[in-house]
Amino acid sequence: MSEPLHRHLLAALAAAPTAELCVAFSGGPDSTALLHALAQLPEARVRALRALHVDHGLHADSAAWAEHCRRFCAALAVPCEVLRVQVDTGTGDGLEAAARRARYEALATHLHEGEWLLLGHHRDDQVETVLLKLLRGAGPHGLGGMRALRPFGRGQLWRPLLGLSRQQLREYIDVHALGCIDDPSNTDTRLARNQLRHEILPRLTRHWPQAADSILHSAALCHAAADALRSQWLTAFDALHDPATGSLDAAGWLALDAALREPLLDHWLHARSLPAPTTAQRRQIERQCGARAGQLPCIRWAGAELHIWKQRLWALPPAQAVDSDWQACWHGEPLLLPDGSQLSLTEAGARLAEPLAVRLRQGGERIRPAGDAHTRELRHLFQQRQLPPWQRNVCPLLYAGGELVAVADRWISARGTAIFQQTGARPKWRPVR
Repeated sequence: MSEPLHRHLLAALAAAPTAELCVAFSGGPDSTALLHALAQLPEARVRALRALHVDHGLHADSAAWAEHCRRFCAALAVPCEVLRVQVDTGTGDGLEAAARRARYEALATHLHEGEWLLLGHHRDDQVETVLLKLLRGAGPHGLGGMRALRPFGRGQLWRPLLGLSRQQLREYIDVHALGCIDDPSNTDTRLARNQLRHEILPRLTRHWPQAADSILHSAALCHAAADALRSQWLTAFDALHDPATGSLDAAGWLALDAALREPLLDHWLHARSLPAPTTAQRRQIERQCGARAGQLPCIRWAGAELHIWKQRLWALPPAQAVDSDWQACWHGEPLLLPDGSQLSLTEAGARLAEPLAVRLRQGGERIRPAGDAHTRELRHLFQQRQLPPWQRNVCPLLYAGGELVAVADRWISARGTAIFQQTGARPKWRPVR
């Protein structure tokens, strides 16, 4: 146990709480070295060491790669679970990012309570990450690079190898003659990280041999600066954030110093499981915060959209395309609507004596709510009730014999009231956005 990797992991385990350990095992050289070294350490095995392999199904050999990982783990007597995921390539943020999102979602879902997920990221990965963040215009938080430890799923995500180089891990692989998966995408220089790894960084280090050390030193300084700013923007976040609606005070956010404004926005978006915007999109959000009353700005990027409404920022997953001619016959059972929201009755198992037609808004609809002396246009009711604009065209409209008798659970006519009283339940609409 005198090898550098063993010594490094023993020291890391000694300094870490005694949580259960799970390795994100791709079968590539880095995760192979990590898993094999941990399997040699009783200090790791006593922590219920296991592995998770994600099969993205994107390569013709992905099933063979999954089988390789199973066999490798079986030889080490380490439990291994293969997670098959479907990569959504329609988000507009590229195949690499979509695969990463699917992978991390699967890993988070399958992590046990309090378990630590170990990744094989090393020193060279950190250098590449910092450079990529720099090229994308990141602030101190991004330029601090990957965190060694952060909350993840029901446990923690741990990168115990950030102090070791790629070369040290390759030497371990060679000494132990370990078989590894060779993913051809790792040499595809059309991908930004591979371009840095195979072409840019070798040129940098030829001219500046100390480049990696300098980059990591700057990253450490940025990390420290980000931590110093964190307490300030967290205090501001508590003041600007409305937990009931999940929205932010737009003017208050815009008034913050940029050093606080950007990490606060990212924190808010990530808490809502949404990706952060680019620098250009941030500037657009700032410009739109001053929109005149009646305007409804919406800034969109891959995986998210941000609305500015009622002087507040509202962050949502992208809207699904909805057919305005959609309709359904509803007897009171839970009904999934085209945008993913759900219509049901307040009493489970209750059913309508006569079915109602459920449609979406076309424009010009009117209803006379029970107890109201006047028939009202829906657009006026939506404005008075301050129904968010992004909900208005997907709000379910309920018809009896061609007459609009209910607008979701917001407004119900006298005839609709009688229908639901006979049923002993009222409609209930659960928007997804």
